[in-house]
Amino acid sequence: MNPKIADFGTARMFGLEEAHAMTSKIVGTHGYMAPEYARFGKFSVKSDVFSFGVLVLEIISGQKNSQRFENEDSVEYLLSHAWKIWKEGTHSKFIDPTFLDGSSSMSNIVRCYHIGLLCVQEKVVDRPTIASVVNMVNNLTLTLQAPTEPAFFSIDSQVKSEDSVNEASITELSGR
Repeated sequence: MNPKIADFGTARMFGLEEAHAMTSKIVGTHGYMAPEYARFGKFSVKSDVFSFGVLVLEIISGQKNSQRFENEDSVEYLLSHAWKIWKEGTHSKFIDPTFLDGSSSMSNIVRCYHIGLLCVQEKVVDRPTIASVVNMVNNLTLTLQAPTEPAFFSIDSQVKSEDSVNEASITELSGR
C-alpha cells in the first residue's frame, strides 16, 4: 500500500527504498505525466503528486485534462486555464457548477483547487509530498503556501519525434 510512481509497468523498476530513478522508455498518458518524466525520463515519488494534482483539478472543474478552453487570443488546456483563473481570483469560473448547488462548502472546494495547483508545480522541489497533501486536506487550519505557475502542456503542441528525449514516443490522445 505504498504508491511509488504513476504507472504500474514502471512501478516494478523501483526497489523498496528507492525514491527516484530514470528510465530510457517513457510510458503513460501524456497529460498526467510530471514534466521531468515526460521530458527527461526522470521520475520520483513526486511524479505521483503531479498526476494526483491533475486529477484533483479535473474533478473540481468537471473537465478533462485534454479539454480545450478557447478565448479571443489563445487556446488553453486545463492546467493553464486553472492557473489563469486562480490568478484572476475568480475561482467560481473554474469550479464545476454541480459543486455550487449549495451542498458543498465553497471554501473547501477552493482549498482543494489550491492543493491541486500546488501538486502540479513545474519544479519537483515545489510540489508537496503526498503525506503533506493528506495533511493539507485533513487539517483545514493549516495555511497553504501560494502556488506558482504550474507546468503547462499543450496536448496538440508542435513536438516532433526528434525533440523527444530518450527516443520516447509522443502519445496522441483519443477516447476509449
